[in-house]
Amino acid sequence: MRIGVPKEIKAHEYRVGLVPSSVRELIYHGHEVIIETNAGAGIGISDADYQKAGAQIKSSAQEIFEQAEMIVKVKEPQPSETKMLKEDQILFTYLHLAPDPEQAEGLIKSKCVAIAYETVTDRTGGLPLLRPMSEVAGRMSIQVGAYNLEKYPGGSGVLLGGVPGVEPAHVVVLGGGVVGTNALRMSIGLEADVTVIDRSLTRLQQLDAEFGSRLNTIYATFDAIERYVMKADLVIGAVLVPGAAAPRLVTRDMLKKMRPGSVLVDVAIDQGGCFETSRPTTHDNPTYIVDGIVHYCVANMPGGVARTSAFALNNATLPFVLALANKGYKKALAEDPHLCHGLNVFHGHVTYEAVAKELGYAYVPANEAVGF
Repeated sequence: MRIGVPKEIKAHEYRVGLVPSSVRELIYHGHEVIIETNAGAGIGISDADYQKAGAQIKSSAQEIFEQAEMIVKVKEPQPSETKMLKEDQILFTYLHLAPDPEQAEGLIKSKCVAIAYETVTDRTGGLPLLRPMSEVAGRMSIQVGAYNLEKYPGGSGVLLGGVPGVEPAHVVVLGGGVVGTNALRMSIGLEADVTVIDRSLTRLQQLDAEFGSRLNTIYATFDAIERYVMKADLVIGAVLVPGAAAPRLVTRDMLKKMRPGSVLVDVAIDQGGCFETSRPTTHDNPTYIVDGIVHYCVANMPGGVARTSAFALNNATLPFVLALANKGYKKALAEDPHLCHGLNVFHGHVTYEAVAKELGYAYVPANEAVGF
């Protein structure tokens, strides 16, 4: 199979769909890889590095989309890219369709085979292709939160860990999944006062066993969220409903009760955000202020540490890329129900139920659409 990797064009996105070691693995298995020139330049990977691994370098994204049977990306296709997709062409990338009707319409019109990293599952019900980026985003959320608590960016001037004689910052993490757990690890390590709020008692018990007295665990209710957000210096939005829009847990009225200069970091912004006042931002203009509260809502947070993120993502995606290339999409999807869960759009049909429901499309189960 001919596999193509275009250069990412979303603002300040430097990650790349395949790193040279992945290219070499695909070529070892008999496939052909074409890479757009400078696709890896942002993370220190040159065209020569790709050529050494066996890839062919193409001068434009148009050549990649015209010649490749499968497109491997990182972020969702931008409108100019969606227009280049062809019928029956495999697109394997993050899609986050629920809050993005324009992209969904474009994928449907293209009649491509769109497989989303974020809805591929594993045997435990986890999301293995979302996990590495969730780990990165969770850890980054504390870094960017701590910085934005400083006075210059608009924060209240609170040091996350405090100093002897002065209390530390109060950090509230909404959601105890992968993002939340990594945010907890970082904030506890920096000696903040940390609370996690989650609706799963089982998960709260697990987190209590892991972190002990260093962590305050609270069951999620509207009242609990309001009480803890009011006194928080930093709130991390780390909730996820796979494939669907994130629930809005923090209202604008709650913001008015917080101390001015407190910070919200919405890691759920890819799925629409979990704060009522959230709107997507970019790395070159990452924050805005509403009612005196700093909002950080960058939609591709792991792109800020693009080299680490690209290699972590490739470790997770490569087995699935190989399966699709070795078997073709029909056999690969039929044999692996976890990969099949990643199929969001197929030949003009929406094949992921949460996306169909959110955007008002008819839902067609993947096995019916593909025919297995």
